[in-house]
Amino acid sequence: MSSINVRGVEHYYEWIRKSSAGEVKPVMVFIHGWAGSARYWKSTADALSDQFDCLLYDLRGFGRSRGRPTLAKASESFVTSRSLLSESVALTELTYELEEYAVDLATLLDGLQFQRVYINAHSMGASVATLFLNRYPHRVERVILTCSGIFEYDEKAFSAFHKFGGYVVKFRPKWLGKIPLVDRMFMARFLHRPIAAAERLAFLEDFLQADYDAALGTIFTSVSKTASEMMPQEFAHLTVPTLLVAGEYDKIIPASMGRQAAALNEKIEFVVIPNTGHFPMLEDAATYLTRVREFLY
Repeated sequence: MSSINVRGVEHYYEWIRKSSAGEVKPVMVFIHGWAGSARYWKSTADALSDQFDCLLYDLRGFGRSRGRPTLAKASESFVTSRSLLSESVALTELTYELEEYAVDLATLLDGLQFQRVYINAHSMGASVATLFLNRYPHRVERVILTCSGIFEYDEKAFSAFHKFGGYVVKFRPKWLGKIPLVDRMFMARFLHRPIAAAERLAFLEDFLQADYDAALGTIFTSVSKTASEMMPQEFAHLTVPTLLVAGEYDKIIPASMGRQAAALNEKIEFVVIPNTGHFPMLEDAATYLTRVREFLY
């Protein structure tokens, strides 16, 4: 296990790579979605590790990364990467805006001394990656955005979603994970095809352990009027070659949302993985990897 301090917050990261003497491989960074962790990217990273050194990390407040700055660092750490935010903003003012997660990524890459990488990001992580691409396009070769897109603002629907999401985040007893078959019920809405029990259990465990403020805060910043107005512009302005992958039966971010985003920019190649839901990389790994390799090579 490795960790690195990013803007005063300890972030978990790990490498998946197959070393060969004298061989220097490009780096691919994997970014997970809401309430998850880097764990569900491991099988994909392992499959791509022949060609890439794969960097997996847990977003601030999720998985094994802390949700808040350590007291020892809070007084001395500042935003050090170019962003929409002032470079004098102190860590105690960190919020859960997706732009700040993009700054976290830039700071992480600075700390590990990587100037240019590939990115593979999923769901909320794909939104973070899109923001990162438009602020640091010189740092990315190519990007895969899995289960991402644009949506229209609906005040009533958003309000109901936020209310329900608040209940879900608030009432997460740790004993929930010990109930037989609860992992199947929890993941039912995310999946169209079954995935391994270990992967279901890992996602449930990550959800139960997610930092309360991070989990709730990103619900409000990911699904908001601001996001609905901002993300179409972000997709339209992309200059980095992008593959946008959708699951045919994704109930969380329907394929139609991804298709609308791809239509905004000729740099975006859009593909749908048949008979999959919100985790096409796990539900049909073979097809997903074929599409990704065709794009990368």
